[in-house]
Amino acid sequence: MPVLGLESSCDETAAAIVEDGRILAEAVRSQLDLHQKYGGVVPEIASRAHLEAVEDLTQTVLTTAGLSLKDLEGLSVTQGPGLVGALLVAINFAKGLSLASGPPVVGVNHVQAHALAPFLYEATPNPPQFPYVALVASGGHTSLFLVEDFLKFQVLGQTLDDAAGEALDKFAKLLGLGYPGGPVVEKLAQSGLAKAFALARPLIKEGLNFSFSGLKTQARRLYEDQRLETLAADSPELANLAASFQGAIVEVLTTNLVSALKQTKATGAVLAGGVACNGSLRETVAKALAALDKPLWVPKPAFCADNGAMIAFLGQKQLAQGHNILSLAAEARPRWPVSDALP
Repeated sequence: MPVLGLESSCDETAAAIVEDGRILAEAVRSQLDLHQKYGGVVPEIASRAHLEAVEDLTQTVLTTAGLSLKDLEGLSVTQGPGLVGALLVAINFAKGLSLASGPPVVGVNHVQAHALAPFLYEATPNPPQFPYVALVASGGHTSLFLVEDFLKFQVLGQTLDDAAGEALDKFAKLLGLGYPGGPVVEKLAQSGLAKAFALARPLIKEGLNFSFSGLKTQARRLYEDQRLETLAADSPELANLAASFQGAIVEVLTTNLVSALKQTKATGAVLAGGVACNGSLRETVAKALAALDKPLWVPKPAFCADNGAMIAFLGQKQLAQGHNILSLAAEARPRWPVSDALP
């Protein structure tokens, strides 16, 4: 039976209906235009926008799939991690639907869902093979996992401060490039030289954890010391700095992913999360895994971004084993470590 998935962890409201890895219907409403003028996500604005969108998107996917709530196996909702106010919108909406119509609600971990996104039929042509290493890199999360089964994750490494996407956003804001930072930095970097500035590679070859705050600080000092703020936004010097900054992040992510593969008996690797849309990262990781003769599974860009389909997919797996069925008293988990066992 199909499962309805609801996502509201940050600045995209999403709903989807999935059955056995196939998407029957999906809808996403971005809040990009609401947050761009602030240079980042404003939690209160995000929550209000989710409130305005979640019912409409749910009705849209039900209508598209030709289903009613009583046709569903259950409701799957992002319980965390994320912005607490934003999370509560979809959680409480799902509770209300369940109370009114009967399907159980299961709470899923947003980061785990990203790591399983390649199993969606529409996301990748061939599903991963367990066990695999997953690198989930986004604006809020940068983590490495050994995924041994749909519900079995072992944390291998994680960021100690800024996430990779967060570092790109802050760097873009420094240069006045706008929000979100990843796409605009990537565009500027295409005309730059990645070795123009000798930026640090934090923690590289020192375990599998990540740290990007020091890299961000170094870039700021270069920007200020060399008075790059006086240059036009498309100047070669700024393009070189963007290429160097992006290159440092890509190298650290790739090096740790390769190290994780060598330290485990993984069959291959998954690259997921919003930062996985970055073309340089995709190309660099693909070359590194080809050299190891290991397969790489990367979802199509739409499934690297936040979406309801990955939430529905993981929820169906949890429902099948009776894990984390939410009561009316269940709360959001804004800081939900992937290592926590499911109840």
